[in-house]
Amino acid sequence: MAHDIERYLNVRSAYGASFAPDGERLGFLMDTTGVPQVWTTTEPGGWPEQRTFFEERVTFVSWSPTREEFVFGMDEGGNERAQLFRYDLRDGSITNLTAHPDAKHRWGGWSHDGERFAFASNRRDESVFDVYVQGRDEVGEDAELVAEGDGWLTVGGFSPDDSRLIVAEAYSNFDQNVSVCDLRTGELTHLTPHEGTVRFQSAEWGPDGERLYLVSDRDSDTLDLWSVEVETGEFALVASDADWEIDGVAVDDRNGRVVYSTNVDGYTELTVGDLVAPAGSESGPKIDERPAPDLPEGVVGGVAFDEGGERFAVTVTRRGDPANVYVIDTGAETAVEAADGLRLPAERWTQAATAGIPRDTFVEPELVHYPTFDGRDIPAFFSLPESDTSAGETPVIVDIHGGPESQRRPSFSAVTQYFLANGYAVFEPNVRGSAGYGKAYGHLDDVEKRMDSVRDIEAGVEWLVDHPAIDPDRVVAMGGSYGGFMVLASMTEYPDLWAAGVDVVGIANFVTFLENTGEWRRELREAEYGSLEEDREFLESISPLNRIEEIRAPLFVLHGANDPRVPVSEAHQLVEAAREHVPVRELIFEDEGHGISKLENRIEAYGAVVDFLDEHV
Repeated sequence: MAHDIERYLNVRSAYGASFAPDGERLGFLMDTTGVPQVWTTTEPGGWPEQRTFFEERVTFVSWSPTREEFVFGMDEGGNERAQLFRYDLRDGSITNLTAHPDAKHRWGGWSHDGERFAFASNRRDESVFDVYVQGRDEVGEDAELVAEGDGWLTVGGFSPDDSRLIVAEAYSNFDQNVSVCDLRTGELTHLTPHEGTVRFQSAEWGPDGERLYLVSDRDSDTLDLWSVEVETGEFALVASDADWEIDGVAVDDRNGRVVYSTNVDGYTELTVGDLVAPAGSESGPKIDERPAPDLPEGVVGGVAFDEGGERFAVTVTRRGDPANVYVIDTGAETAVEAADGLRLPAERWTQAATAGIPRDTFVEPELVHYPTFDGRDIPAFFSLPESDTSAGETPVIVDIHGGPESQRRPSFSAVTQYFLANGYAVFEPNVRGSAGYGKAYGHLDDVEKRMDSVRDIEAGVEWLVDHPAIDPDRVVAMGGSYGGFMVLASMTEYPDLWAAGVDVVGIANFVTFLENTGEWRRELREAEYGSLEEDREFLESISPLNRIEEIRAPLFVLHGANDPRVPVSEAHQLVEAAREHVPVRELIFEDEGHGISKLENRIEAYGAVVDFLDEHV
């Protein structure tokens, strides 16, 4: 029998680990209570202890490198104005470190002595981020402003001697710069001068403090791993993949242990090794590789080293298993024989529950590629329910990711598994503009090419209609955020394809979206969509709200009242216009922001989606 949606939404996840300084304990986030809170555990599979007890979601945890305390982040009602809090494990006391509820605070890491921490915040000017350093026992206005920014800044961590910080600035998802900030003078040394759009991401200090390691597409279509000398700005290629993106790197700045991830058509491959100083005529450091970790095939991220740098924790998720924290021992002598050679042992430390639903009932997707209008092949994940008869009777949900510079990957989704258990197929395309396939692919939907990505959705439906399993009269469009725009655009551009649409916190009108989105986001989003000043007429022309009369299928609109990215006014405009000619349902959550995070709200939201689809599909 299929379980109800509430049962599926009670499947838990554990992620975002951080080691205590003794290396014996692990802090992590888990949503057992319905929203992510901080938990700790002392052994693989051990019974965890809950440390925070809030009704609001905790967004990260970072353990002090020297003390029995950690910092965590939390916003209010999904408004994304995160505050930083310090938790003292000796007595359970919690201190609000930032105490600026109207500002965002983006964590930048501890100093190595645990005396200070860094963060970026827009407390001076809502539209820009500055860099601050603060003592561990200081609060509020005690923070020292060390560098003023004029855009979207993030802090990447203290140098090994704690005298400098990595500071990154984003102009769009495909264009960034990296600098080093001298904490004594506040001077920023810019390391990544470039023309056009170039990604410089995931910057980390090397063990000598003389080099940074980062991923960049400065010399190729995909991201490679580079080192850059702080003193000279000289770059050296460390590792590359001819076909796929190296999308993240973590370096232990004490012993030079390095872990980097390669995104292979959505699946993660981890490489572990040690940085080796250049020899002879070599221009830069290389990596002496160790065996790969013995991890399940899926999506891996969130590398956190222990105090000695010999072990690291990661979050692992796959479509058939929710997120859990694994710990990998990098000692070469611990490598074990596997079917494909030596592997580093990986132990699962957390046991996120599946709400009593057997893991073997979860469906893994098939990776497919379908042709689109200009001859390209579009990658997609396609999942069929066990009930499929291959007789053209199965309804399908086309689930479109947001971003748009994001990527649908084979991670666990309780909602997806629920639909599969109840007889729906699920189709998840990575249309042009998606991340993970190189910068050329990522730019194919910029500004005036926006609707080409919608044509990719139409091509995906054509592929589905030709599939022997699928009922062509029962195709549903579903998506959130920018994916919500894609749902609405697909329904206005190709109205006869759809039996129903579900729009979660979606963009209905690009002009009002850009006018009303958070001040700190506008410039970043204009780089992708087009500017209000120069592209207003075009933005109006592609906004689904202005063509809403084209929609033929029933529509369900869900939104959070506190959404700082896509204001709730987008939902109200859309519903008012659409209900004149199609069945429309609207559901607004007063205590949510850009998405639906609280368990009781998720149960209500997706229970309502299920009822809506049962009625109309």
